[in-house]
Amino acid sequence: MEVTILLPCLNEAETVATCVRKARGFLNLHHIEGEVLVADNGSDDGSQQLAGASGARVIDVPRKGYGAALIAGINQANGEFVIMGDADDSYDFSSLELFVVSLRGGADLVMGNRFRGGIEPKAMPRLHRYLGNPVLSGIGRVFFGSQIGDFHCGLRGFRRAAILQLDLQSPGMEFASEMVVKATLHELNIIEVPTVLHRDGRSRPPHLRSWHDGWRHLRFLLLFSPRWLFFYPGFALMWLGLVLGVKLSLGSWRVGTVVLDVNSLVVCSGAILVGYQSVWFGVLSKAFASREGLLPRDVRVERLRTRFRLERALLVSFVAALGGFAGLVLVLLRWGSVDFGRLDSGSTLRILVPSTTVIVAAAQTALSSLMLSILALPSARPAHGPWNQALRDASASRSA
Repeated sequence: MEVTILLPCLNEAETVATCVRKARGFLNLHHIEGEVLVADNGSDDGSQQLAGASGARVIDVPRKGYGAALIAGINQANGEFVIMGDADDSYDFSSLELFVVSLRGGADLVMGNRFRGGIEPKAMPRLHRYLGNPVLSGIGRVFFGSQIGDFHCGLRGFRRAAILQLDLQSPGMEFASEMVVKATLHELNIIEVPTVLHRDGRSRPPHLRSWHDGWRHLRFLLLFSPRWLFFYPGFALMWLGLVLGVKLSLGSWRVGTVVLDVNSLVVCSGAILVGYQSVWFGVLSKAFASREGLLPRDVRVERLRTRFRLERALLVSFVAALGGFAGLVLVLLRWGSVDFGRLDSGSTLRILVPSTTVIVAAAQTALSSLMLSILALPSARPAHGPWNQALRDASASRSA
């Protein structure tokens, strides 16, 4: 079987039969060996019977969620290619030629683009059209280097075997983002085709909840990109605190009518430590995600692990901590010179704050390096995910 047209369904009695008939008509008109598969997510309005009577194969998906329905449908599809789309009649299943031609031409994932194909009046809320979709799609392009202009188009086609390798897991609406992100990271052949979005045929509100589901998409993009969630913000905060902190360690700084002094130096110390820990979180998150097969291996993390081995990291931490303690000893000697009485806080804090910052940063380095080494330990459980599977296959091939 060449094509499975997959429709996730939850109480779509008003439109599901129309979608199935259009999809079956497309397959028959173009003499394509295929099926229409409806993955029902617990409808209680008779959608299952209507879909079956119109020529669809219907499967029951007990686990709730848009992504859960699609994952089950993809697993049970018989076609080499799968074209998925909403069962609300917002996409025209009688016009799928561009998807089939592109898949036959070698594409792994064919994304519809509603902004290129056209959006009918009242087919998409203004919030989604001018804010939600452009912003989230833009973030996806920046974070992952994707070229996709419409991350959340519900009409898309793909080579089933290629998508199964991605081990998609998201049960909710963020499934749409997960598919594009993982396909991009796995370097699948992705193209876009123009798609028209019609006003859906339902009389009830859509299942999509704008702010809730928008946040879930954004959260997924952030969690799947440790660089942008942890590393880059932490690096910027750390260097801002460091540059300003060094200047304030040498003396106060007047900016117009504002004088920055030792109080600001304490704030800089906090910025350095929080930023530095965030950088380490980025490295550790990337290492963990690579270990579990969630993300491909990062050459930079591997290089850091190789060049900055645990023993070297602990040595650097120890030397840095000694420098920090030397500063504390200097402050203690100054205090002793006045018989442990009152000290000039300005001059003392300019030594005490940097010294304490160095000691804490040294401890962070030692602990984070230990954690990085733990993540590098061989696992008794085989790592999952397409990238680790590829590494295992390559290793087996070399051994053979």
